[in-house]
Amino acid sequence: MSSFLSRRRVLTTGAGAAIGLGAIGATATPASASPASVSPAATARHAAGPEETRTLDELYQAALQEGRKLVVYAGGDTPTQQDGTKAGFKARFPDIDLTLIVDYSKYHDVRVDNQFATDTLVPDVVQLQTLQDFVRWNQQGRLLRYKPAGFSKVYDKFKDPHGAWVATGAIAFSFLYGTAAVGSDAPKSPLDLVDPKWKGKIASSYPHDDDAVLYLYSLYARKYGWEWVARLAAQDVRFARGSNSPGDAVFSGQKAIGIGTAGSAAAPASSPARFVIADGHPFMGWGQRMAILKQARNTTAAKLFLNWQLSTEWQKNSFNGWSVRTDITPPAGLKQLWEYPDAHVDGFPEFMADRAEVERWKQTFALYFGEVKGDPTPGWLGLHPGA
Repeated sequence: MSSFLSRRRVLTTGAGAAIGLGAIGATATPASASPASVSPAATARHAAGPEETRTLDELYQAALQEGRKLVVYAGGDTPTQQDGTKAGFKARFPDIDLTLIVDYSKYHDVRVDNQFATDTLVPDVVQLQTLQDFVRWNQQGRLLRYKPAGFSKVYDKFKDPHGAWVATGAIAFSFLYGTAAVGSDAPKSPLDLVDPKWKGKIASSYPHDDDAVLYLYSLYARKYGWEWVARLAAQDVRFARGSNSPGDAVFSGQKAIGIGTAGSAAAPASSPARFVIADGHPFMGWGQRMAILKQARNTTAAKLFLNWQLSTEWQKNSFNGWSVRTDITPPAGLKQLWEYPDAHVDGFPEFMADRAEVERWKQTFALYFGEVKGDPTPGWLGLHPGA
């Protein structure tokens, strides 16, 4: 039976204390060009061994001998969104020529599929929100099975047990508000967002343009019913592409509330915005997956990048206070992301795997909120960015 929510479900309410927390082909073959199924014997031969034992400095020296280059395709919303990552990597490994291309994950994944099909692969590493692609690419034998140092410390459901992929970032989407804009009357849960007093004061990313935002909205619809969705649609919400857009609208003072965006759960009390997690009310979290492609040209540099991303020195600097590692304790007042039942961490991979269900949710939200409009916020990058 389909899990898609009945349209006849009425609005329900739920109590919960809000926690205001401070605020991510050449031939006619199919685009994915799937190789033949991998036999169990071949799978065993390609199984990853023990965790990496070389230090970052040793991997760095080996990468310099390999060719000094690295290309990463990363999911995101703006060309500059990964500038902090690039700067951090460059400061630590100055002689590696890192090209890091940001685009919506839903474009990067089919771009990589087309590059497979046309034998024109560009990236060495993929870091994407489209979790289902890592399962598919692993089944196709496209991913290099490798366990970076610290792999055993990663939350079990944030990694493939054989090392085909591993999550390197723990991300959560909810809503946030500007403290000055809402004053003493801050919204405490998603239920408050349909109060008429917020009409014209809300920004949101399109749920039918970004699958993580889509999952968040699906959780809202399941919890509160379609009447809540209809009331939100009547709030004159400003929808835009890019999950960065709601936060940008709030921080710039254009809107009081932003829905469907990442926020910092570890920002100081002086932050002009609050990222809301409310007990008994849904938000959503996931582990952003990363993998080395088996056809990568710069395998050692790719391994260096994964080891650096999972290192305690980098994981402790997480922008939102959460790490994918079980041995890094979140800041005071926070639990590990997977310890929040309302984050539905286990549900997002299942949601992403059912593409027919995803399409039904997308088209239904389009009926409520209108079609997606606007150019993609990272720009139009074409078939082979970074080549």
